[in-house]
Amino acid sequence: MIFYLQVLGLVTAGVILLWIGYSLFFGPYAPFYPFFLKRFAPKSFRYKPGHPQFCPVCSTKLKRGELVKSTAFPSLSGGRDRTMYINGCRHCINSDTYRKCPICGAALAIEDFLVTRMFERPNRRNHVHVLGCNHCKKSKMFMR
Repeated sequence: MIFYLQVLGLVTAGVILLWIGYSLFFGPYAPFYPFFLKRFAPKSFRYKPGHPQFCPVCSTKLKRGELVKSTAFPSLSGGRDRTMYINGCRHCINSDTYRKCPICGAALAIEDFLVTRMFERPNRRNHVHVLGCNHCKKSKMFMR
């Protein structure tokens, strides 16, 4: 009987040591957490909060809470993509920051905007694809 209690005690101690070792070396809060296992970790551990966002018009780094002025139109096809116009952030609308189209490189006036497509994705952030400014997008439409 004593032999079985000793074996049970050793097995219990072994399981506890294995659990502590796993949490020290492979747990999500472990200091030695291998980089290749971070891919399989939950999203809250995978992405660092506060990735920098940039204004697509003037390329200014936006601070937390700063937004880009835009107008989104409803989808005509009933899908998840919508047309959107981006006017810019508060830095390029209210000051003399250089504004340029990321597609054609033309300088943009205050009243000019970028034509984009916004893809709405469930359970994730929306994705925006810049098609061009109102000048280069207009010339591409007339060339067809």
